[in-house]
Amino acid sequence: MTTISQRPSNSSHSPVSVGHRIDNWDPEDEAAWEAGGKNIARRNLLGSILAEHIGFSVWSVWSVMVLFMPAAVYHIDAAGKFFLVAVPTLVGAILRLPYTFATTTFGGRNWTIISALALLVPMTLTLYFISRPETSYTTFMIVAAFAGLGGGNFASSMTNINAFYPQRLKGWALGLNAGGGNIGVPAIQLIGLLVIATWGNRSPQIVCAVYLVLIGIAAVIAALYMDNLTDQKTDARSLIDVLRFRDSWIISFLYIGTFGSFIGFSFAFGQILQLNFLAGLTNGAPATPAMQATAALHAAQIAFIGPLLGSLSRPLGGRLADKIGGGKITLSSFVAMMAAAGILVVAGTVDDATPGAANTAIMTAYVVGFILLFVISGIGNGSVYKMIPAIFAAKAAALHTLDAPTAAAWSRTMSGALIGIAGAVGALGGVGINLVLRASYLGVHKSATTAFWVFAAFYIVCAVVTWTVYLRRPTASTPTPADALTHSLTNSFER
Repeated sequence: MTTISQRPSNSSHSPVSVGHRIDNWDPEDEAAWEAGGKNIARRNLLGSILAEHIGFSVWSVWSVMVLFMPAAVYHIDAAGKFFLVAVPTLVGAILRLPYTFATTTFGGRNWTIISALALLVPMTLTLYFISRPETSYTTFMIVAAFAGLGGGNFASSMTNINAFYPQRLKGWALGLNAGGGNIGVPAIQLIGLLVIATWGNRSPQIVCAVYLVLIGIAAVIAALYMDNLTDQKTDARSLIDVLRFRDSWIISFLYIGTFGSFIGFSFAFGQILQLNFLAGLTNGAPATPAMQATAALHAAQIAFIGPLLGSLSRPLGGRLADKIGGGKITLSSFVAMMAAAGILVVAGTVDDATPGAANTAIMTAYVVGFILLFVISGIGNGSVYKMIPAIFAAKAAALHTLDAPTAAAWSRTMSGALIGIAGAVGALGGVGINLVLRASYLGVHKSATTAFWVFAAFYIVCAVVTWTVYLRRPTASTPTPADALTHSLTNSFER
């Protein structure tokens, strides 16, 4: 897939941040980039990663809270907990759309501060209500919904960093930004593990207190070290314009398979492990509080590993896509995810045939299958997001009448818009995963096996779509009707 070539520059001056404000930022200007632009971009990247990291932690806080909610005390069964975890996923997915153009409205630095401080609301509410088991299920759902504020941070952060980096480095930069943010999921799970191991499964408020402090730190660092770019152009109209392109729909669909898997399994993995450990401990007998605490501890000891490895592998996916191609890495990821889901299908089928058996081999297969899904989905996340700027750079280059600055600006605008849309749609995949798991546990076997079959089938569909659109005929998605492209360009630069 072709991209806009790096152009030489007549500039000899380093970009300057005055009052945390930068005018006429051009990451494709090689001289300005080497003269100090890359240091500014790196500084903003680091601040963005921290804020997004905390956002992901808050978004996934209820995947940890449910480990502190034994059914005998809170009177919420497994199906109810899966639904409870799905609520913030849904809210976060929806918020990603307005968050996409928030950085252009308020400025990247300003919005990072605002969105970070907003996280104080869900953490304060969680701290208050999680210590009150008599709270109604409806209230818990409302409180969990506020945690969705953390999910929106991803879209604004990625759109902001996309504007800071040149085309040749976007895969690595976006992968690093997203991966560092994604690590917020295992981070809060690890803190939950430390709390359970030290104080037992009845002290969830400690987790919330830790993050109230971290939220304040993230906001202060954003205020001190980040900048606003005055020439960013992603706005609400851009979200409409970008949907005129078929690739926008295809990329969003593929991101359901990669990021939807990562975030959905991140929220559900601990609970699945807890249910399986508890089944092994009880062997069909009623669970005692001691058994529930032991199962929660065992689950917490493993649950954070998957999201951690999936987060670390995301920059690798971006780097591989930079060198090999986003389409090839994405296809390979879906094929590997099909195999990993197959491991879960086999393990689940065997487990259903021997309910209540404490089978080490089955539990090992579950852990291995999920860990593989996390790692591979992380790689796929990086490769899919690398495809976004490459696609629109190619589309802009197809109009030879455009000068390079106009083409680059339009490409950044469309890429930023699609980053938000794909992020929102992909997060909805996480909702789907938890709802499918909920339905599966309500089934005859009260297990996740049916859900595993659904996941495997979906990965097959994603692999076929990737091969058909981006590999079988690699140029099939590049040509765009001239009137559609011209209309979008006109909307971007004449309003």
